[in-house]
Amino acid sequence: MAKNDLTRLEEACVKAWDQHDADSFVNLLTEDCVLTDDLEPKPMRSRDAARQYFESWSSAFPDMRVKEKNRVIGDDSIAVELQMSGTNTGPLNVGGNRVAPTGKKVSAGLNIFMKAQGGKIKEIHSHSDNLTMMSQLGLASASTRA
Repeated sequence: MAKNDLTRLEEACVKAWDQHDADSFVNLLTEDCVLTDDLEPKPMRSRDAARQYFESWSSAFPDMRVKEKNRVIGDDSIAVELQMSGTNTGPLNVGGNRVAPTGKKVSAGLNIFMKAQGGKIKEIHSHSDNLTMMSQLGLASASTRA
């Protein structure tokens, strides 16, 4: 894939998350996509699972904003550093558990690695600053930070 096409694919993905547009996000994915998130117990292996994941985050943080900070484009892959912010006013699914809304604001870093195939996203690996986010939500002790 050309670097310009990969750039457009990544920008469309970030825009879909920032605008809470599940349809646009899912349409960027291959039918056999695989999403891996540090907060999830196992990879998600379908567009339907990706939609549920997306909608879960949008529901937990209805005012969520996603801003790109850095991006690196390879031959068939993209690495992007993001900043996510929002207020947790809906239930949050974390590690297979459902956590009640805290009403607290969060701002945390997020690194995403994507592989493209045939003009769509085949794989997404999401690595967020979970300790910062959980501490801001009051779900983890900030004293455990090194």
